Amino acid sequence: MEREEIRRHLAAIVGEDKVQSHPSELVVYECDALIFHRRPPDFVVYPSTARQIQEIVRLAYANDVPYLPRGAGTSLSGGAVPISGGILIQLSHLNRILDVNPQDRYAVVEPGVINLELSEKVKPQGLYFAPDPSSQSTCTVGGNIGANAGGPHCLKYGTTVLHVLGAEVVTPEGDLVQLGSPQGENAGFDLTGLFTGSEGTLGILTKAWVRLLPIPEQVKTFLADFTSMADATRSVSGIIARGIIPAAMEIIDQLTIQAVENSHFAAGYPTDAAAVLLVELDGLECEIEDTEGLIGRILRNNGAREVLVARDEAQRAKLWAGRKKAYGAFGRLAKNFYLQDTVVPRTRLTEVLEKIYAIADKYDFSVINVFHAGDGNLHPMLPYDAGDPEDVVRVLKAAEEMVRASIDAGGSLSGEHGVGLEKRDLMPYLFSDDDLEVMRGIRELFDPKQLCNPEKILPTTKVCMEFREKGAFML
Repeated sequence: MEREEIRRHLAAIVGEDKVQSHPSELVVYECDALIFHRRPPDFVVYPSTARQIQEIVRLAYANDVPYLPRGAGTSLSGGAVPISGGILIQLSHLNRILDVNPQDRYAVVEPGVINLELSEKVKPQGLYFAPDPSSQSTCTVGGNIGANAGGPHCLKYGTTVLHVLGAEVVTPEGDLVQLGSPQGENAGFDLTGLFTGSEGTLGILTKAWVRLLPIPEQVKTFLADFTSMADATRSVSGIIARGIIPAAMEIIDQLTIQAVENSHFAAGYPTDAAAVLLVELDGLECEIEDTEGLIGRILRNNGAREVLVARDEAQRAKLWAGRKKAYGAFGRLAKNFYLQDTVVPRTRLTEVLEKIYAIADKYDFSVINVFHAGDGNLHPMLPYDAGDPEDVVRVLKAAEEMVRASIDAGGSLSGEHGVGLEKRDLMPYLFSDDDLEVMRGIRELFDPKQLCNPEKILPTTKVCMEFREKGAFML
């Protein structure tokens, strides 16, 4: 079909006012929160039912037109960029909480439901949805499932995959299938686990059964400040070594502290500290009382100058707002920031952070570190000027070296942001050719034509060969 004929068919499916094709409309969708990759789609459509998504996918499949789903656009990997053009399926109109089952502790939601809104909806029933990315006030449950998102509390509760019981999915050929079940028990292959984290490459989510947890009886938040980053990271390993698994452990470095305290989100962090560590315990009141004193001793034995315990919910919320809104406070420091996402073993945090600071110095950048210390999920952030081509080249090279340093320490490419386009061509640094070939085989089984969010996650064979020959992939 010609472009105009495809547009007419799309309009017949979702309505004329639910199709966008003018360049001024499409430019809004040329990238996600990672701005390095830009490509506008040919069409943006706003379906409101699973049936409409099926018809859109069947139209695309029959005419060899690439397509991809998009949620709130908060992803940081280029995963929602229509790199091959085609049809962008905007899922914001599928935003209903369809059912809440408090007895069996699950909810049925459409993909466009905002993460935080789900927890607010079920709070009166004493329940909540555990995955809590920093963008939880804007990101969607569908996007969380696509990227297998994490957040501060994934130390104790795990990433999104552990909270998805089942999924209704439109396959790349347009069939509507259900993966898993509300009971969370599967016979045969765990296709729900495979689908979660597939970044929109194995189909389009139309409905999910997600696990709800009871709100803990008690929550206690500690703020410890340190004169060195090494003392803060050593404290993290010290707590885990004693058999304590906090709900969250977050480290905030000095530049972040100063940015937050000079902003609307000021939380009361000591501005002369090299780093602060937020530790949160939750559970039964008796359990927290038994652990509270031990946590304080571990922190002080590892060099904490002071250990503050939030006196009430208001102060606790303030301490967490400083952490979760930190990225918003950075706007006054530079025009642009490049936020990385890697994982290293907890015991090697100090070593890898020293390498990250050295790499930043090498490329003449300052670096900001605020990260999920409990599970070794690093988020170094580099301020740069996107209007300066040389600055862009330098920041990409610095970021690549930081990723390599993490992998060399026994870590991984990503903890929660996903691979998308950003790290696609670094996959051969972590995986062998045989590993990647197995992944390609899975994708081709689901999507023989490679039309569903194409060119994401897996590098081409040519890229892999060049990587092996050169021993590096220059961004």
